Amino acid sequence: MSEIERRKKDHISLAVGDAARSTADSGFEKYRFEHNALPEIDFTDVDASTNFLGRKLKIPLIISALTGGSDREKINRNLAGVANDFGLGMAVGSQRIALEDRSFEDSFKIRRYAPNILLFANLGAVQLNYGYSAEECKRVADMIEADALVLHLNPLQEVFQVDGNVNFSGLLKKIEKICAALKYPIIVKEVGYGISASVAKQLQNAGVYATDVAGAGSVSWSGIESGRSGDIVVKSAADAFCGWGNPTVECIKSVAEIRKNMKIIASGGIKTGVDIAKSIALGADLCGSASDFLRKIMISHSDCENYAESLTLELKTAMFCTGCRNIHELKKAKLLKNE
Repeated sequence: MSEIERRKKDHISLAVGDAARSTADSGFEKYRFEHNALPEIDFTDVDASTNFLGRKLKIPLIISALTGGSDREKINRNLAGVANDFGLGMAVGSQRIALEDRSFEDSFKIRRYAPNILLFANLGAVQLNYGYSAEECKRVADMIEADALVLHLNPLQEVFQVDGNVNFSGLLKKIEKICAALKYPIIVKEVGYGISASVAKQLQNAGVYATDVAGAGSVSWSGIESGRSGDIVVKSAADAFCGWGNPTVECIKSVAEIRKNMKIIASGGIKTGVDIAKSIALGADLCGSASDFLRKIMISHSDCENYAESLTLELKTAMFCTGCRNIHELKKAKLLKNE
């Protein structure tokens, strides 16, 4: 078994455990909606659907990047089925392993199970400093018939990862070249420590279509790498960063203030439909959730379906109790900061 395959297996196993949870808060608990006791609308008329890259979603949510390329490839297949049935989008995990070994390609090819969903390909941006180019970026997007390509940023994780790729110098220019070279929209995301307004502005100027802020408040990748490491020094250092990162709410707000036409995807600690509603009201266009979907799908398919159904009901109820008929109105809903 290759190191990258072993790593993917470990990541899945550790991501569902409590040891990998960030000790940072996402920030959603600091805000509440102003309740509308007289919404003057019919709950059955509440429409939580949205459009993103020409795809209609029943609610503004994607199942964020998780996995692919291991013997747990059925996870992607099962999650794709849930996304298809409940009108969600989905992103696959890093496809680097499929570029290095084509036998793993099928674990990422989920379009056959979900022909109409919004689907994102995924590759580590840092690989652009380790021999990858627009050709590899195009290959991973073509491989799964994606609607867009996610380039993920994970500097903190790479420091603690065995044989991590830590040369992040000059990446912005390379991302800009990828944006110009590919027909696919480029989305840049963090993996759980947040994208600040200053970084988002640089990405926007580089031609990035959307930024997934992926703030702190969910999985701690330093915690995961600590769990994988047999080096006592690395474990100790990685554990020191379990509370590191920019809270998701701060990321959404600050990026929304500087963005022009760039879309915002909010992820990092989004656990309920109310969190989705708050994200939209704060300025996000779409939301992402990963670890909770992973935990549910590893219990059973029905548990995952129930979770998707609950998120939908929670979001629509939040909209109803703020008098919002649709997502456009939700963007203007009044949020109050808790004292």
